[in-house]
Amino acid sequence: MVKFSKQFEGQLVPEWKEAFVDYWKLKKDLKKIHLLNNEKTESEKQTSSFSSKLVSYINKYTSLGPKQREHKVIQVHQKLAASASLGDTYETELLEQFSDTDAAIEFFACLDLQLNKVNQFFRTKEKEFLERGDSLKKQMEILIELKTALKQKRTKGPFQDSKEEDSISGTISCDEESVKDRTEQEQGLENSTDESDKNDMQCTECPTSGELEKSMRMKKEDGKFRSLSGRMINYQGKNLRIHIPMTNPTRTFSSITYLLWDDLVNQSSKKCGSDENKLHINKTKLHHAEKMIRGAFIELYKGLGYLKTYRHLNMLAFVKIMKKFDKVTNKQVLPIYIRVVESSYFNSSDKALKLADEVEELFIKHFAEDDRRKAMKYLKPTQRRESHSVTFFIGLFSGCFLALFVGYVIMAHITGMYRPESNTVYMETVYPVLSMFSLLILHFFLYGCNIFMWGKTRINYSFIFELSPTKELKYRDVFLICTTSMTAVVGVLFVHLSLVSKGYSSTQAQIIPGLLLLVFLLVLVCPFNIIYKSSRFRFLSVMRNIILSPLYKVVMLDFFMADQLCSQVPMLRNLEYVACYYITGSYKTQDYGYCMRTTYYRDLAYAVSFLPYYWRAMQCARRWFDEGHKSHLVNLGKYVSAMLAAGAKVAYEKEKSVGRLCLVVVISSAATLYQLYWDFVKDWGLLQFHSKNPWLRDELMLQKKFIYFFSMVYMPLSSDSPL
Repeated sequence: MVKFSKQFEGQLVPEWKEAFVDYWKLKKDLKKIHLLNNEKTESEKQTSSFSSKLVSYINKYTSLGPKQREHKVIQVHQKLAASASLGDTYETELLEQFSDTDAAIEFFACLDLQLNKVNQFFRTKEKEFLERGDSLKKQMEILIELKTALKQKRTKGPFQDSKEEDSISGTISCDEESVKDRTEQEQGLENSTDESDKNDMQCTECPTSGELEKSMRMKKEDGKFRSLSGRMINYQGKNLRIHIPMTNPTRTFSSITYLLWDDLVNQSSKKCGSDENKLHINKTKLHHAEKMIRGAFIELYKGLGYLKTYRHLNMLAFVKIMKKFDKVTNKQVLPIYIRVVESSYFNSSDKALKLADEVEELFIKHFAEDDRRKAMKYLKPTQRRESHSVTFFIGLFSGCFLALFVGYVIMAHITGMYRPESNTVYMETVYPVLSMFSLLILHFFLYGCNIFMWGKTRINYSFIFELSPTKELKYRDVFLICTTSMTAVVGVLFVHLSLVSKGYSSTQAQIIPGLLLLVFLLVLVCPFNIIYKSSRFRFLSVMRNIILSPLYKVVMLDFFMADQLCSQVPMLRNLEYVACYYITGSYKTQDYGYCMRTTYYRDLAYAVSFLPYYWRAMQCARRWFDEGHKSHLVNLGKYVSAMLAAGAKVAYEKEKSVGRLCLVVVISSAATLYQLYWDFVKDWGLLQFHSKNPWLRDELMLQKKFIYFFSMVYMPLSSDSPL
């Protein structure tokens, strides 16, 4: 049978771990009481008499005994709060002497602290969810009215222009007070699901990503708050905000153009008076608004589910710990204290449950066409079950890979490929392909190991990376992809070497590695629903966001992947060489040195080395533009320093002189120190002198601290340093 502590740790919400009952601390205090009781019991064994045992036995099992003892053991006092937002607090008074009163007092003080903490957190989260629910319901009403108005206009004006047919007109409010009070607007048609800064892999406090406050993100300029992409619309006497998230190049340019136009209007006339600019709300905007509101409802329902789990687990924890206390002290405290816990706010309030029912009804009515089963697919998506066939194929392809690799090595020795007088063409053209795939698949394999460890340490990586729980890759899926890919790579190399050793023409043999790369690219962009289509397309979308930085809004997965690309510069260089070798037709003449001799190729190689750092720098610039935190500018300087170091190295290779060598050493040393300081202090939280963990930050996900120090030392050795 699984212990409750393990069950409790496995079911709690990782993002709210600190807000749950500290069950382990209470167990430690209880263990201290148990040890003191044992010591005292052993010392009193010889002095105990039969009569005292008989009296205690009678008092314990008579009908009046428990009621009398129940009122004599403890008394829980409820202190009314000064304000409704703070909530009531509880304090326990001991009415009977325990074997060790000080330890019992300490235990109940900790217990009261946990109860007050749970009540306060539940009250705060419940208020937050209720406010979000009210705001979403208002937005839903406005959306329905606008959709109805759009349909009415389409039915009334069948002979209108096609563009005007699918739109209705609104007005932009231009008065200064509306600009100042934009932060107070809670109504809108669209809600962005932006994530807060997650530079480290620590879990955040709230598990929902569709925060309404984040959809109202503001930028402070000259003492005033100005919306980056919001517009105030007046329609049928209702003021609402149409928030167009700057998530793609089109919306980015549209938002910037709107801001520039708004600046020109404000400069020409500070007071607009009765002048009103026409704004058209077309069918596309309403469709996007409906999609964003649907996502916000899903996130709200998910958060309410987490709150329900929070209530259930904490109630169960209080019951379990009080049962243990009664067993250790031989007192009847459980009924008294549990009555208080049951009547406390976190267990008695039903506002969150009612809101969950309302959200469910609204979602079924407006987004699922009154189909409850369809709605539950969105509100309560079922987890994908692990298949034993995946494990079987992992073992099968692992064995095939090892067998093919051993056979390839034996054949290479037999044909003399590793001898000094061997065919250098084979080594220069085939091994870049092998090393490229090996680096990529090794990186992917380590990602699978990370997924496995994140799951073991209860890190909610799905929430951090905004992955769909029904479509995300599990660690077994990652291992299956790695073993299958390496089997295909080594199998193709084995066939290629066999053809070369049998004397087939070089053109036919040399095209095989290129075909292997082409097959992998075709599988990656395959439009059919096979071979993890959702994950492949998500990867392509992330790569698109990185390449077009800073036009796309940056989320956690984007800059995580960009950081990985900074460590994969050698793989990108090999990819560039292979592409040049086959695109220029050098494989036909086996002139593997053609690309090395070409000036354009060398310049492109330097550009490939620059690109990952440039993309990462542009992401930092975009995050600074969206969020306004200066730390993003400091992080941008880290990648700019890497680009400067690489540029100095390029200049030195073109013209080797003492002055340029000194410049390379100085810039590269400064860039390395800059990057190491940022990685150690900002990312890993090193040099925190006042932390409860020596040299590290307070909150650590792993119990063994040496893992952090080992990772800090290993990380610079494995990364692509500017030196």
